[in-house]
Amino acid sequence: MPTAAKAIAALCLAALAYLASELVKTLLPEIVNFGRFSEYNAAIGAVVGWIIVGKRAGRGTKDAIANGLTGVAGLIFWTLAFHASIEMFRMSMKRRFDGPVEAFSAIFEIAVEYGALLMNPMMIATLLVGALLTGYLSEYAARHWK
Repeated sequence: MPTAAKAIAALCLAALAYLASELVKTLLPEIVNFGRFSEYNAAIGAVVGWIIVGKRAGRGTKDAIANGLTGVAGLIFWTLAFHASIEMFRMSMKRRFDGPVEAFSAIFEIAVEYGALLMNPMMIATLLVGALLTGYLSEYAARHWK
């Protein structure tokens, strides 16, 4: 059932995902073709915000902070899984793997490699502030717009 808290959480995490994606682009060489990288991440952020953060809003301020942090953790997990799967598919089309098990295990290796890019003080600060704002704003929406 659509609620204001779900909508606010989806918008906040989509905006955070877009902003974080634009920051990641500055960390990589200019040679990389990103395509619709930021838009895909924003879509994932909207879904994660709706499902994870929006559903749990309305339980209090302490829970709002934890809710925002959980939402950002889910956002990071699903975006890494999505992009690592795409990269594994690209590599498998070039016949880089001997079998399906090796290709599947490569998803995790690629995700860890991509996750290492997020270990930047600016990225960590952006994600933490975004998590706090997402949790607080969804909590505010749950309390005031029923």
